[in-house]
Amino acid sequence: MIAYVATQGARIVREGKRLLVRKDSDTHHTLFIWKLEQILIFGNVSITPPALGLLLREGVDTVFLRADGRYLGRLAPEPQANVFLRKRQFHLTDDPGFILGMAKTITEAKIQNQATVLARIKRARNIAPAREAADDLRRLARKIADAPDLDAVRGLEGAAAARYFKTLPLGLTKDFGFVKRVRRPPTDPVNAVLSLLYTLLINRCHAAVRCAGLDPQPGALHALEYGRNSLPLDLVEEFRPILADTLTLALFNLGVLDWPDFECRLPAPARADAPDPLENAVNDPLGRMSLEDATELADLPGEQLPPTPDRPAKPAVLLSPAALRRVLAAFSKRMETAFFHPVAEKEVTYAQSLEIQARLYRRVVEGQAAAYRPLLLR
Repeated sequence: MIAYVATQGARIVREGKRLLVRKDSDTHHTLFIWKLEQILIFGNVSITPPALGLLLREGVDTVFLRADGRYLGRLAPEPQANVFLRKRQFHLTDDPGFILGMAKTITEAKIQNQATVLARIKRARNIAPAREAADDLRRLARKIADAPDLDAVRGLEGAAAARYFKTLPLGLTKDFGFVKRVRRPPTDPVNAVLSLLYTLLINRCHAAVRCAGLDPQPGALHALEYGRNSLPLDLVEEFRPILADTLTLALFNLGVLDWPDFECRLPAPARADAPDPLENAVNDPLGRMSLEDATELADLPGEQLPPTPDRPAKPAVLLSPAALRRVLAAFSKRMETAFFHPVAEKEVTYAQSLEIQARLYRRVVEGQAAAYRPLLLR
């Protein structure tokens, strides 16, 4: 079970083996710890020390996000005990053949899934440019096999992403100002929803990686970097078009979300009188106790970029609290949608498929499978 707690001003308290989400004298939710796999906490929600202790002891992945869905951090239980598996993972980061092969497989699957989304847009709305873009993406996907190194793979991925997001707006039945992917910060409603759903998916993948007994830091397509959990970023790639992009289009096209569901947070206005340099240094954002008003926070840690003279701050478009709850509910229902998994050869939910893919990755790491088999949209 994945729980989302977004009731602002609520407290999570422990009662025996249960967690209660309370606000004032009301109990909004009861969470049974033995059912809980992951809990995502949005904004102004507090947790009592006994509740924190129970989450840690039971190894529940606990993720903290801002009220608008931006990632802040997570409560980390003890790492996996299989040190030999983790050693094998890190050893493979120095194996050029493994890294290149895995990066090619992941990237090709992502591009193929993007092409399928555009092909579906063409069929649904009879828009010829969508079919042309889908064909272009499939041509780029076929070039992956001949890529000589990781830089070439990433270059093809970048070219495909530019073509894909240039065409994806054709899938919308109404203009929401979406013309390209913008993350830092999202500057239109569609990008705001994409950023939120990508964050939720990455955290789901992080939980799946841990459930599979893998270390989340060593990946393939995403290189080792200080503080980065590369493996969830790798595994999420094939799922972005399947889950986040298609759900975003559906939410807007079916009227679940519209312009009134978003607000624009403008950057702080410039002062008329030039402040003293010493005052600038004292009030630098890096030293503030709270970054609650920051507009440049990104989806993941390490991606925050402060404004500069040649890159001024842009207004951030954010979901309203009510819209956030609707998106969370829709995402939760989508993750519980069942489909036939071609590798598992049975009906599974999308939530279960994340863990299946993580375990398939583990089989390659352990040498039990020759290649990773990604999930392709049909």
